[in-house]
Amino acid sequence: MKKKALIIFLGGAGLINCMAAAPLAEADKTNEASLPESRPEGAVDQLIPWLLDESRQLRGIRFAEVIFDTTGKRVLPVDPKNEVDQRVVKSISAACDETVRRLNVPDSAIQSTTRINEVSSHFEDVLRELLNAEPGLSCDLPRTAQGRAMRSGYPDLRIVDLASKRVFYLDPKLYAVGSRDSSFRSFYFEPKIATNKVRDAAVHFIAGFEHEPREKSGRWNFTRWDLVDLAQFRVKLKAEFQGSNRDIYRPEAIVATSAK
Repeated sequence: MKKKALIIFLGGAGLINCMAAAPLAEADKTNEASLPESRPEGAVDQLIPWLLDESRQLRGIRFAEVIFDTTGKRVLPVDPKNEVDQRVVKSISAACDETVRRLNVPDSAIQSTTRINEVSSHFEDVLRELLNAEPGLSCDLPRTAQGRAMRSGYPDLRIVDLASKRVFYLDPKLYAVGSRDSSFRSFYFEPKIATNKVRDAAVHFIAGFEHEPREKSGRWNFTRWDLVDLAQFRVKLKAEFQGSNRDIYRPEAIVATSAK
């Protein structure tokens, strides 16, 4: 049951949309007040009780399993005895050190940025520049199956060891001092076929950069970093049903409005 349910959820938003589409389409043609109190159980009716049972199956899911079930690609662990892995780890580490050094200087581009969310793209750009300059490595934005390079979504960078063709995905994350043990969401992966950027069996890394509160010194100051292997990373699924303004403010659904 767990494996089957996991595939249903993480196979992409399109599948859930398809399950919901039929009831919605039928509702458009039928006066909702005339619908019977009970109806045959469908996919959505089976889905909701499973979503509500959060404690049993939606926590502690291996990220490697999520990636494999949604992309068909394996998450490879870092091999401490593998020369390629150790060379790439060393190169990423040096790039992280230099990125912090460059962005911490008073006249760096990030110092005029007030929101930390806008700082992360600068980390991606500097890391990509430095890793591309490293002999034997190539670093670029991951591409979808249609060849489209995308900045949004996981992962942010794709590194290739040119001699071995071994692939490493790198996702920089920024967090404030004191929030390292926070339980607030700091990572998400949205499985979609059209925008899937995981197209290789690869090592998956998060580079976590810690920063002081900007108010303390009036500028951004990054204090340390960690390179994390996601081979044993575990995630949980948060169920969320979404709707846009277009979905909400349909003319036929509005029953009253302002005079102006």
